[in-house]
Amino acid sequence: MFGISDGLVTNVSLILGVAGAAPGGTFVRLTGLAGLVAGAFSMAAGEYISMRAQRELLQHELEVEREALDHSPQAERQELAAIYERRGLTPAFARELVEMMMRDPQTALETHAREELGINPSSLGSPVIAALSSFVTFGLGALLPLIPWLVTHGTGAIVASVVIGAVAAFSVGFVLGALTGRSKVRDGLRQLAVAAVAAAVTYGVGRAVGAST
Repeated sequence: MFGISDGLVTNVSLILGVAGAAPGGTFVRLTGLAGLVAGAFSMAAGEYISMRAQRELLQHELEVEREALDHSPQAERQELAAIYERRGLTPAFARELVEMMMRDPQTALETHAREELGINPSSLGSPVIAALSSFVTFGLGALLPLIPWLVTHGTGAIVASVVIGAVAAFSVGFVLGALTGRSKVRDGLRQLAVAAVAAAVTYGVGRAVGAST
């Protein structure tokens, strides 16, 4: 949803900003397509790099934890037992539980990673999937306000872009409100307001620049 929102707000603003300068439908269409492709690749690249860096950091922390288990197993036992005791287990039961988990090296690593680092070794995330997801969702959001310009131009296309952008923005906010348990209408209107302000400002800039050239 956030990728769709980014693509929608970015491209509806870009399209209306350029359309405000009245350069012709072909130029607006080209600008919208360029914004879609460039924005989608930019989002995908940023998400890939971010996820890759995060994954490498988590893998490094896991490696540090693995070395600690190899070189200082007793200290790691005491550390894990102390965590369980703070959660309400008796010292004897905490030590027994730790001994059971430390018998298998992989179980020991996974347990320490979850309890000490808050990491699930089996769910570090995929940079490729994250990048593809960002590319597709941004592209979908950016495509919506561009659709009218693929079949028409001028005032009709501007109005259609505004209507599609408004409906899509409200829908994104509505869905986010439903997912988060907040007011769906309020979140829809908030998302609509954000998109409307961005589009209005860029359209105004386009009109001003177009009129002065």
